[in-house]
Amino acid sequence: MASLKECARDLVHRRDISIATYAVDDHTIMAEGALVDDRTNEYHLLSGEARPAGIIHHMVIRVLAEGPALIIREIEVEMPGAPRAECAETRDCLAGARGMAIGPGFTKQVKALAGGPRGCAHLVTLLLAIAPAIIQGYWAHRARRRVTADTAAPRKKMDGMLRNTCHVWREDGPTYAKLMRHLDGETSSPQPPSPAGEGGALKR
Repeated sequence: MASLKECARDLVHRRDISIATYAVDDHTIMAEGALVDDRTNEYHLLSGEARPAGIIHHMVIRVLAEGPALIIREIEVEMPGAPRAECAETRDCLAGARGMAIGPGFTKQVKALAGGPRGCAHLVTLLLAIAPAIIQGYWAHRARRRVTADTAAPRKKMDGMLRNTCHVWREDGPTYAKLMRHLDGETSSPQPPSPAGEGGALKR
């Protein structure tokens, strides 16, 4: 059987999601994410109207998050491209995310806030992609300085973000145990494994 890549024929759609994170101060970062859906062929709406090839969705979300709890302090939404005028009515559907902590349960909260008829599926998709990138970005920012038991996030927060999020961070694994010992001050080992470099996935 041919590989899946060899089965591919005409390109009909491309979705690109890009996310960048910027330092604001020692404990605050701003993440900017963009989602772009590009249809590479002429297409037809359900009404039968023909549309030319090109970008059908272009969504931008900016999030100001404060650590170590990674609380969303501010959120902005732009819609440079949308297929229908009424899409703009959903621009404020994520306003209720202010005050949410990015961690376990975040996905469920966002879907309850703006899923289905309450908002825009593409904005929800983008925010849920930005959330784990914020975790990575925050630790990339903090990891520019050596992490110690005194300067790391509280042990409980670290534990909640990492434990059992992937194979590397399984609670009975050596990497997780080493980091917890480090944060408990039981070892003076070198720089502990960083969530910015390994694992650190967002729990659902």
